Amino acid sequence: MISRKTQTQARSQDTSADQQTGSSGLFGYTAAQLVERVCYLSFQPNLSSLHRMTHRAVRWYPPSFDIRVEHVPKPKIEKSDDVIVKVTLAALCGSDLHIYRGHGGVDRVHTCGHEFMGEIVQLGDQANAKQEGNFPELKVGDKVVAPFTANCGECHVCRVGYTCRCPSGFLFGSGALDGGQAQFIRVPYGAATLLPLSNLFPAGSAPNDPSLLLLADILPTGVFGALQLLNHPKVVTIREGKPWPDHFPFPVSNTSTVSTMNEEDKILNLAVIGLGPVGICACVALLDALWRGSLKYRIVAIDLLEGRREKLKVVYNRVMQSEPDKKQRGEFIVLPPEEAKAKVQEWTNDVGCTGVLEAVGHIDALELAFDLVRAFGTITSVGVHGAAQIPFTGRQLYNKNISLDFGRCPARAMVPLAAELLLKRQDVFGEVGTASSLIDRVTSLDEAPEMYRKFERGDVGKVLFDPWK
Repeated sequence: MISRKTQTQARSQDTSADQQTGSSGLFGYTAAQLVERVCYLSFQPNLSSLHRMTHRAVRWYPPSFDIRVEHVPKPKIEKSDDVIVKVTLAALCGSDLHIYRGHGGVDRVHTCGHEFMGEIVQLGDQANAKQEGNFPELKVGDKVVAPFTANCGECHVCRVGYTCRCPSGFLFGSGALDGGQAQFIRVPYGAATLLPLSNLFPAGSAPNDPSLLLLADILPTGVFGALQLLNHPKVVTIREGKPWPDHFPFPVSNTSTVSTMNEEDKILNLAVIGLGPVGICACVALLDALWRGSLKYRIVAIDLLEGRREKLKVVYNRVMQSEPDKKQRGEFIVLPPEEAKAKVQEWTNDVGCTGVLEAVGHIDALELAFDLVRAFGTITSVGVHGAAQIPFTGRQLYNKNISLDFGRCPARAMVPLAAELLLKRQDVFGEVGTASSLIDRVTSLDEAPEMYRKFERGDVGKVLFDPWK
């Protein structure tokens, strides 16, 4: 194949030769130039066809730490309910680092990324077929956001809202299904997976595109963790101010005991471990939920990294600017682990936190959670764990009556609640590159290898990719 540079050099050399010989040839071209010109023009349709059949994508190569930006075949409709989306924004998530580091159990080259939004460009002929459940009717041109898993929407698991554990589902960017860090993506079960923005927000009220991408994963996950924690029966005891088991909605009998709880007992003590984007979203969601009632609370937010702690302090101060009357309702402090332990001991007279939310996905974070939680407390974990074992035994859990609540957020079911918080807290979620914003920058796919390296080192925060830059 003749390169453009070689062609140009050849043309220049031939022109120079013509000038030296005075020969002009047919239409001013020498014979060599005519041959080269015909070859060049005949090759252009092939180049155009090639570009129509391929797109740019961020690809992961096993075993680890190998990210490449390549031209690969464009996704096509493979099943009748598939939808093809032109990606307008995709994100780099902390969960992507598990595969990047070679810890995800994936050994297949694939397109990365499970957070994306875009515009529908093609529908399978059954994409809008009648299905059980309330699904939107999709149209070409719809602006959509995708939860990080594709789910069928028809099975029992999906019908009750546990969409992330659909037995027929897929995780985008996992090796089983190509991800969204690309110009185009195939979405299985299109109507059961995708959410048109027009269905989520009143006309003219949708937030800006970068913040909308938070609905793909981290904001629903943060809201999910907060609600799982606040609605756990062991937390409801304190939240309702009723001793065990009087707070249960379905008591064994109609009799109730005399309340033995004093005012100190009715203060809800919580801890949040891990202040990456999900942890910050969880903190904002916790505060928003607690402010809807009159409960007194104390929350300690914990991270090893000073930069993350400082980020949350700025976010909290920003939130309090619009909610100054809420400051008297409770305490919210941000500390490193050892200082957090001391503060919880001081607050609770060595009793511990009623609930701990873990958003790291590491055994050290679970050990800290176990140390902080009280007897008859609960640990809610939304971190992605890869370790074979948890760092405590059944006997230890039994001896403290601790409940464990682990797992993935059913993002599609949580998106409407997350969208409400997103719209309400644009002061935190709506900006890019500021001291209080979760999104650090928007860059091109070409920067992906470097962004993965920087993100893995903690040198950058939340990064978004514009595939068309």
